[in-house]
Amino acid sequence: MTTIVKVAEAAGVSTATVSRVLSQPERVAAETRDRVLEVVRALGYSPNVAARSLRTLRAAKILLTVPDISNPFFASVIRGAEEAARDAGYAVVLGDTRHDPDVEDQYADMLSRREVDGLIFLGHRLPASVMPLIERLGASAPVVNGCEYSAELPVPSVHIDNAAAAGDAIDHLIALGHRRIGVITGPAISPISRDRLAGAERAAARHGLSSALDLCVGDYSARSAFDHTRELLARGVTAMFCFNDEMAMGAISAIGRAGLSCPGDVSVVGFDDLPLAPFFQPALTTIAQPKGQIGRRAVDLLVGILRGTPEPVERVTLRHQLIVRGSTAPVGGARC
Repeated sequence: MTTIVKVAEAAGVSTATVSRVLSQPERVAAETRDRVLEVVRALGYSPNVAARSLRTLRAAKILLTVPDISNPFFASVIRGAEEAARDAGYAVVLGDTRHDPDVEDQYADMLSRREVDGLIFLGHRLPASVMPLIERLGASAPVVNGCEYSAELPVPSVHIDNAAAAGDAIDHLIALGHRRIGVITGPAISPISRDRLAGAERAAARHGLSSALDLCVGDYSARSAFDHTRELLARGVTAMFCFNDEMAMGAISAIGRAGLSCPGDVSVVGFDDLPLAPFFQPALTTIAQPKGQIGRRAVDLLVGILRGTPEPVERVTLRHQLIVRGSTAPVGGARC
């Protein structure tokens, strides 16, 4: 079995340096760090996380809660988080809260019981059970938010500019000549839904088309968009913007069921750029979020707190991108 002693001998460093590379890599010179990591990979060394936990009185685990684990968007976020956590010497405990505040609190209680060292929550609610901890520790509280940014959350967060992203989607449709655009939002309780709606409305107003948007409230499911699309088609929309890709796919299905084509009769823009988006028929025009990077950066923020180097409450805004594919075209014609 490969031990830390064998790694140290092969890399020509002390066992303390190997330990530091694996637990606090930022404290080790880049050349030494790279040499040690190369030996770790070559020898297949895996640190004994359980033993280290007993020595440091830490669980060496991070709790990551997800509002809906069935939503494929979160899969890439989780993968990015797990990769970063593993590199930092932590395991990830995953909790599916199903948008239930009671379940969110039950998972968050693991932090107060020290079953986990920190919490990353991907929903919009800060669990009530961690508020006393945040009030006591401030920026040192090991709690980070990912995806659903709200200025009211007193914790570090990683997100995109949802308002600007939605504005890009509306700008794209208006540039194609669309003047009657259906918008299927998420629930109003969701900060990202509110931000995307505000961005869409501001973009329409910039073009002097404040009345161009026809709104329906969905629930991020394909079924909700399928049902609302029939209503929007009856209103005469020539394009649709859905607040996630699942709803966009439901909308395209409803357009076909109505005997119309996408994008020949109705253009559709989604949001998230799910792995299926390029392979859907037609390939989906959408806003791409850096999903894996959201997970990795959230872990980086949390690990910084756990290692005693917290910054003032930090808001990390990552870049989004409008990806134009086959589901959008100029109004009244096939895609150029």
